Amino acid sequence: MLVAFQMLLPGDFCCAAQEAGQALPDKSSSENKVKQPEQDDVLATIEQAVKQYKAGDLAGAASNVDYAAQLIRQKKSEKMKSLLPEPLVGWHAGEPNAQAMGTAVFGGGVTVSRKYTKGASSVEVEIVSDSPVLQSVMMMLNNPMFAGAGGGTLEMIKGQRAIVKYNKGNRNGDINIVVAGRFMVTVKGQRISRADLVAYAAAVDYQGLTRY
Repeated sequence: MLVAFQMLLPGDFCCAAQEAGQALPDKSSSENKVKQPEQDDVLATIEQAVKQYKAGDLAGAASNVDYAAQLIRQKKSEKMKSLLPEPLVGWHAGEPNAQAMGTAVFGGGVTVSRKYTKGASSVEVEIVSDSPVLQSVMMMLNNPMFAGAGGGTLEMIKGQRAIVKYNKGNRNGDINIVVAGRFMVTVKGQRISRADLVAYAAAVDYQGLTRY
């Protein structure tokens, strides 16, 4: 019996195993268990829009293109939250907020913001991209007369042109900065020192902002 078993060739052994009712490993099933990467929702929506366009469904294609654009804005807003400053020493910060507007609302755009507190003092840093309001702020930055008429002063903060308004009486103020002609950074503070207001404006990651 032992001699007969040793003389079995590999192919004969497989046949013998099958005849004995023993299951052989299923290579195809193990290969199917490999997890396929999930498709990006933006790409999936765009592909659907292309199919609709080719099929003549222009309304459906346009709707999906708008939807894909909104998804992109949402992804952009989540990434932009990392550009908001960390709290200064002695300050506490809330969770960053992100909001992506559709083109039907104020022409679209992305807004991220974060609030900071220290006792009775508070400050909010907000970054807005692709907003129609940018044009009016840029006009003020390029014309000192406009900035002075509103009680503000033109200053350079972290290499960026800024309009700084501060009231020593109630210790309230705000700073507006336009970055790369596409982003507006606004810092609003209440019962805050001017130095802290400027420090929060300077803590924004302007170099990272230009990558968006």
